[in-house]
Amino acid sequence: MPSPAFSAARTPAPDHLALPQHAPLVAAVRSGLVESVHYGSALALRRDGSTAATAGNPEAPFYPRSSLKPLQAVAMVRAGLDLPADLLALAAASHSGDSRHRDGALRILELHGLSATDLENSTDLPYGTAEREKWLRNGGETTQLTQNCSGKHAAMAATCAINGWPVRGYLEPSHPLQQLVAATVTELTGEEPAAISTDGCGTPLFALTLRGMARAFGIIARAAGQADGTSDDGGPASLSAEAAVGLAMQQHPHMVAGEGRDVTELMRLVPGAVAKDGFEGVQLVGLADGSAAAVKISDGGDRARMPATVRLLEALGLDTGPLAAIATAPVLGGGHEVGRLQATDFLN
Repeated sequence: MPSPAFSAARTPAPDHLALPQHAPLVAAVRSGLVESVHYGSALALRRDGSTAATAGNPEAPFYPRSSLKPLQAVAMVRAGLDLPADLLALAAASHSGDSRHRDGALRILELHGLSATDLENSTDLPYGTAEREKWLRNGGETTQLTQNCSGKHAAMAATCAINGWPVRGYLEPSHPLQQLVAATVTELTGEEPAAISTDGCGTPLFALTLRGMARAFGIIARAAGQADGTSDDGGPASLSAEAAVGLAMQQHPHMVAGEGRDVTELMRLVPGAVAKDGFEGVQLVGLADGSAAAVKISDGGDRARMPATVRLLEALGLDTGPLAAIATAPVLGGGHEVGRLQATDFLN
C-alpha cells in the first residue's frame, strides 16, 4: 500500500521508503499564533569533533546539493587549479549572476584557453532576484554562464585542461576529475556516500550525513584560520588546498553568493567563518576553531535555513547578536509586521 506521504500526490512510493525523523526547527508566528512550522535536522560539532547540539535525525543521509562546492573546489586545487582568490571563491559559489560573477567565470575559462562552449552545466537565468530582473530587462535569456554554478563548472573545465584530461565529458562519474572529487569528499567527510545522484547542474551528487558535512566544513575553516593568508607571491600556492579555498571564500564572500544573500552577509559578520548554502534547505558553516554547524530543512524551505543555523551557532558559544538581521524575518499583514519567523527551542 502506498505511503501516505506519496499517495496524496498520486506519486508511486519507492520500495522500503524510510522517512527521516525530523524535528520542528523554525516557526512562522502570526499575531502570537504559530501559522507554519518547518521541520528538519541539525547538528553542531565542537572543535574536537564532539557533538554540541542535535535535533531531528542528523545521521540520516541527505543530498548536500551546492554545499558540496567547497569540497569540490578543494579537490580541484589539489589537482593543480591555481586561481586568484576571487575566482577560487567563485569556483565554490552558487552565485547570483551579476556581472562580476559572469565575467569571473569567463576569466577562469580564458586563463586556460577555454570558452563558454566548454561548459557542460545546465542553463538558467541569474539566481538573484535583482540580477534576474536586470538580465531580462536587457533581453537576456537562459545561458550556462548565468546559471549559478558556472564558476564551479568553469573551474572543472580548467582543472581538466591543466591535467591534460578530456574537457568534454568532465561530468561523467568515471572521469578522472569526478573520481578525484569523490575521493576528496570521502576523505573530508570521513564517510562513504550512502547514495549517488546528479545535481541540478549535472554534477555527480553524493548522499552524506550532517555530521560528515559539518566535519568537512570544520576542516576547511580551521585550515584557513591557521594559515597566514598569502604565499610569497601573494597567491595561495603555499597553502593547503583546504586553506586556499576557505580563505578565498572568506576574502570574497560576494563571489560565493551575492549582495543581499544571507550567506555572503554571514561571512562578512563572522570573522573566520566559511559558509555555503544548498538547494532544498541546506546550510553549512565552519568556524575558525574547527567547530561547525549543519542544517537540513525537510521541506526544502529556504527561509528556514538561516534561523536554524544561527541557533546552532549560538549553541557553539558564538555571539550571534551581529546576526540578528539574518536570524529571523518579519511576517507581514497588510504591509505591516504582525509576527516573526523564528527558530524553535530545538536544541538537545
